[in-house]
Amino acid sequence: MTGSQGKIEEKIIFSEFLQEEISFLVYLPPNYSDLYKYALLIAQDGRDYFQLGKLPRLGDELIPSKEIENTIMVGVPYKDVNDRRRKYHPEGEQNSAYIRFIAQELIPFLDREYPTYLMGQGRTLVGDSLAATVSLMTALHYPHSIGKVILQSPYVDELVLNKVQEHKQPELLDVYHVIGTEETAVKTTDGEVKDFLKPNRELHKMMVEKGYSLFYEEFNGEHTWKYWQPDLKRALKMML
Repeated sequence: MTGSQGKIEEKIIFSEFLQEEISFLVYLPPNYSDLYKYALLIAQDGRDYFQLGKLPRLGDELIPSKEIENTIMVGVPYKDVNDRRRKYHPEGEQNSAYIRFIAQELIPFLDREYPTYLMGQGRTLVGDSLAATVSLMTALHYPHSIGKVILQSPYVDELVLNKVQEHKQPELLDVYHVIGTEETAVKTTDGEVKDFLKPNRELHKMMVEKGYSLFYEEFNGEHTWKYWQPDLKRALKMML
């Protein structure tokens, strides 16, 4: 017997902060009903998470079996690699506007459209690489709006470490954080080769010292979906 499937909708909103239309995907779980409340999971690199990460399939499996709570999953795609860098990179020219878009435009829109939990612990951001970075930075900027973050091999630099260090309310954020032991020479979209492992270890050490609630693991693998996709089921089960 096959399980029931959720429904995927495509939505578009105009962002005043970014001055552009943003289209995004919304997964509504099997047996979705306005009578129930739902947690929110918002993925940067949204199309990748829906296709390569198989988020809808994981929702179809884990929600009916009550392995995770009732959750609406949202994927915010990027247009191209340059658009991704402008919005996701801590030094990207649209980074602060994109962070405001997520917290002040997208989340309020979702709260109006769907029966969501109106609290930080009911909202989780997820991302890989730079998408993880912008997810973390958004949660740090808006600790009362976003209570959980799933980081798969985030890009970490001094700006990120400083933001984590300066954050005044680490107790408000639950963090799931994985990095590959072979992520020592990652080719980035700007053509550089960077060591992701060392700064991720620094990030973890700092989060422990600061008292963040966190899960951390180093997997045997590289900076690819080959490792992030199988990890995603555990991440969802732990965080949702």
